[in-house]
Amino acid sequence: MAKLLRLVSLTFLLLLLAGCGWNPLSFWQSNKDEAKPADLVNFDEEVRLRLQWSVNIGKGQGKTYNRIKPAIDGDIIYAASSNGDVYAINRESGSTVWRARLEAEITGGVGVGGDLVLVGTINSGLIALDVATGEVAWQTTVSSEVLAAPATNGRIVVAQSVDGKLTGHDAETGEQIWIYESTVPALSLRGTSSPLIIENFVLAAFGNGSVISLALDNGTLRWEERVAIPTGTSEIDRMVDIDGDLFVSDQGMLLVPSFQGYLAAIDVVTGQTRWRVQESSASGASSGFGNIYISDERGHVKAYRTGQDDLVWSNEQLDLRNVTAPESFSNYVAVGDFEGYVHLLSQVDGRFVGRTRVDRNGIRASLQSRGNTLYVYGNGGNLSALTVQ
Repeated sequence: MAKLLRLVSLTFLLLLLAGCGWNPLSFWQSNKDEAKPADLVNFDEEVRLRLQWSVNIGKGQGKTYNRIKPAIDGDIIYAASSNGDVYAINRESGSTVWRARLEAEITGGVGVGGDLVLVGTINSGLIALDVATGEVAWQTTVSSEVLAAPATNGRIVVAQSVDGKLTGHDAETGEQIWIYESTVPALSLRGTSSPLIIENFVLAAFGNGSVISLALDNGTLRWEERVAIPTGTSEIDRMVDIDGDLFVSDQGMLLVPSFQGYLAAIDVVTGQTRWRVQESSASGASSGFGNIYISDERGHVKAYRTGQDDLVWSNEQLDLRNVTAPESFSNYVAVGDFEGYVHLLSQVDGRFVGRTRVDRNGIRASLQSRGNTLYVYGNGGNLSALTVQ
C-alpha cells in the first residue's frame, strides 16, 4: 500500500493544485486497506425522523467536492448551490422568503451576520447579499478560491481562501482592510475551515495544522497554536489539514480536530491547549451531555468525556462511509453519509436509535439543529427539515 501511495503522490498533488473536484480523502480512505464502505446494519428503531419540509436548492454541491453549508439566523435558514442560487427559507414552514441567482459558481458559504449574507466563489469572488432582499450589496475579489463560509459581525467580513490567506473587509463596501498569510503545505485536502468571529477577534485554522487568533479590526496576531505537526517521509503522510468547522464549547474551549493529528481543546483567550488526544479527522467536532464528539477519518463516531483521554464510546459501524461532522441535539448525535442517510446515535452509548434517507446523492455539508429540528442539506440540493418522534 505504501508503494501505491508513493506512485500516486505526484498525480495527487497536481490534481489538488489544479483545483479539481476529486476528493483526496475518499481516495485515501478507499485505498488505505482496500476495504469497501460498511453495509448498513439493522437495529431496533427507537425514534423516527419525520420530514417536516424539503426545498430544492439549485444543483446543490455540484460536481466539485464542495461542502456548502447553510446558515441559520433567527427564523431564516440561508442556503446556496454551486450553480449560483441563494435562498432564504423560513425554517419553520419551509416557504421561500427570497431567491437570488448569481452569475458565479459558488464554492464557499453560507455566512450570515448583520445585514449581509455571504458566499465565496471558485473564481476568487467574495459576494455580499442584502439579508432582507437577496440583492447584491457588493462583491470583491480575494487572492484565490473560497471554499469555506465567510464570517461577519456586521462591521468586518472575514474570508479564508485556499492559498492560506485570511482577509478582513469593510462590511459596508467590501474594501479590504487587512490580510494575514499562512504557510501552505505542498499537499492538502480540498477544503478549508471557516473563520469564526468571537467578540473583537477572529479564529481561523489552516492546512499546515495551525490555529490562530487575530484582532478583528486590524488583523494583528494575538496567538498561534499548532494542533498537528507534519511527520513522515511522503507528502501524503505529512498532511495535517484542519478543514472542519471551528466549534466553541460551553466551557469556552475551541474544539479543533486535524487530519492525521490531534483533537485539541484550546483556550480561546490565551491560545493554550488545555487537552488533546490523538485523532485524525477532516470534519469538525461538537459537544453535549458532557462529551466531545468527533467523526474520524474512517467514519467512526466517537465520544470523549470533556477533558479526558479515555473514550466514552465509539461506533465503528459507519466505517468508510464518508461521515459528516457530528451534530449533537436533544438526546442524540446526528451524522450524514455518502449515500444520503442521516443516522441518529444515542449520546449515552453511541448505539443507533434512528435512520432516514434524505438525498441519494449523499451528504457532505455538516448537519445543523435548532431545538428538536435537524436541518440537512444533501449534495443533490435537497434542504430538509427533520423532527424526532
